[in-house]
Amino acid sequence: MGLRNAVVGSVLAALAAQPATAAQHGAAEPIPAPMRDLVWGKLNFLHTTDTHGWHAGHLQESQYSADWGDYVSFAAQMRKKADDAGVDLLLVDTGDRVEGNGLYDASSPKGQYYYDIYREQDVDIICTGNHELYIASTADGEHKHTVPNFKGKYIASNLDYIIPETGERIPMARRYRKFNTKNQGVEVVAFGFLFDFTGNANNTVVKPAREVIREKWFQEAIREKTDVFVVIGHVGVQMQEFKDIFTEIRRLNWLTPILFFGGHVHVRDATAYDSRSFAMASGRYFETIGWMSVDGPVKKIEQVSSEADAAAFKFHRRYIDNNLLGLYHHSGLNASTFHTEHGKNVTAIIAKARKELDLDYTFGCAPKNYWMSRSPYPGPDSIYTLLEEEVIPDIAVNHKRKDVPRLVIVNTGAIRFDIFKGAFTRDSTYITSPFLSVLNHIPDVPYHAAKKVIKLLNNAGKIMADAHMGNEFMAIPEQLSIKESIIYDAPANPFSGEGAQKPMGQHGHKEPSLIEGYTTRDDIGDDGDDAIHSRVNFYVVPNCIQTELAFPEAEDPETVDLVFFDFIQPWVLMALKFSGEVYTDKDVSLYVEGTFTELLAGWIKENWPAKC
Repeated sequence: MGLRNAVVGSVLAALAAQPATAAQHGAAEPIPAPMRDLVWGKLNFLHTTDTHGWHAGHLQESQYSADWGDYVSFAAQMRKKADDAGVDLLLVDTGDRVEGNGLYDASSPKGQYYYDIYREQDVDIICTGNHELYIASTADGEHKHTVPNFKGKYIASNLDYIIPETGERIPMARRYRKFNTKNQGVEVVAFGFLFDFTGNANNTVVKPAREVIREKWFQEAIREKTDVFVVIGHVGVQMQEFKDIFTEIRRLNWLTPILFFGGHVHVRDATAYDSRSFAMASGRYFETIGWMSVDGPVKKIEQVSSEADAAAFKFHRRYIDNNLLGLYHHSGLNASTFHTEHGKNVTAIIAKARKELDLDYTFGCAPKNYWMSRSPYPGPDSIYTLLEEEVIPDIAVNHKRKDVPRLVIVNTGAIRFDIFKGAFTRDSTYITSPFLSVLNHIPDVPYHAAKKVIKLLNNAGKIMADAHMGNEFMAIPEQLSIKESIIYDAPANPFSGEGAQKPMGQHGHKEPSLIEGYTTRDDIGDDGDDAIHSRVNFYVVPNCIQTELAFPEAEDPETVDLVFFDFIQPWVLMALKFSGEVYTDKDVSLYVEGTFTELLAGWIKENWPAKC
């Protein structure tokens, strides 16, 4: 199942000789790396997920510095390759396109530029993520803009929308899509799901997948004898929702290939539910463009008649680093032939939007890198230690109660990206903390109960789960998939050993130096990443961190102000209840004016140098 031996491509030496023009002004130039080629099949896919507004690319990270305009050019060039070969290429997006970058978050209203930028890509199958639904106005924008922008291609198998004017409940978009591919006429039945999300605004309704698959329309759809089923979803490929959907489709379709495209957990991942199915997730933040190909008898008239012949099916996956050198390599083009007029126009639109939003305005200069998971917490390089020891003590201050002892609890999931040494800009504020989180508090909580809250939030997962409060949703999304730290004793050497990859473009024994990046191991193997990188450690962090402020030196206080982000309020109230103190939402009030994003930016302006 799947490709287990690396298909190694040629080195990017020729591309290195002619520097790639950064898509956005000031973006880091990509660095040549040893590459693994894409494997084409009869049916091929490009996949994005959890882009979170990063459509300008990663300006500070060379290996992910291409922008949405470059992806528009890449898709067009790859479609041409498919047409020339007589095979098919489809584009898929599985949600969470909003919240997480100034290009979306800095405008008023939010998304003022994003909708027009995103729609320039010709996506064939698209669905919703949970971030499109947290706030009613965001869900309204999705229904008003993105659904009609991708009319007929947007699928909402388990999501309803409530029309504000009438209160009428309707499907957010069509429940499924049936169509034929361009070149081979492969018949596709496609669904679009969201995981069993409960934090949505009251103008949307998310129906559990396990219930939807019993509904009449779904049962009728899976009885249509199609060539292939494609299930896209804002769902981790290891999550139960996809497994339930697979089981129900396979129950009535023993031989039909079933392809899954997931997301939500912000990791590169792939698996196979059986020999005629394949599932992949393609990272986050527009770092990754996923590639899946299917070869073999994909049409009904070609399909084999028994499981014994299942080996005729071949599935391949590749996680493409989103930078220009890699996109040139996979398209077989170079800096002078790759870019389409359409793509260049989109790049120009992004640059204009960034300028109008003043995203390069600098609040201060970070003295070093601060990591979410690349360094241990607590530790001097941890972003959470920075918050706990330096930021929170300064910003979590209610001047009327500044002398009252307080415990300040912040969930790690409120931070969404690292801080890099150098300019911390308006864009960086939304990249680091895109949410509208505020600091709430309950005054005068008995200390004997308040001190137990952090332990329950971090260590009582089973207890909280039994109360239908999954603690894992307070932490960073990656930890929905990664449960333990991944720490390497020494840098990986991908070039040693029998049958291993060889340094590309090098004919001596000298090994090339590698830049840090994804070195993915999934259920298919460890050959999925297109670029060969040196490995990066991943340190698991707690669900929440806590800072003690204004505590007396001699003894514990009798009561404290319990301060926390509004997002984790339901968990905090439940933890207090388990600790013997019952509070309700009515007991909670705002502690400090301003969002955490604003408070963080203000702290940086006051504490970090103005010039880098």
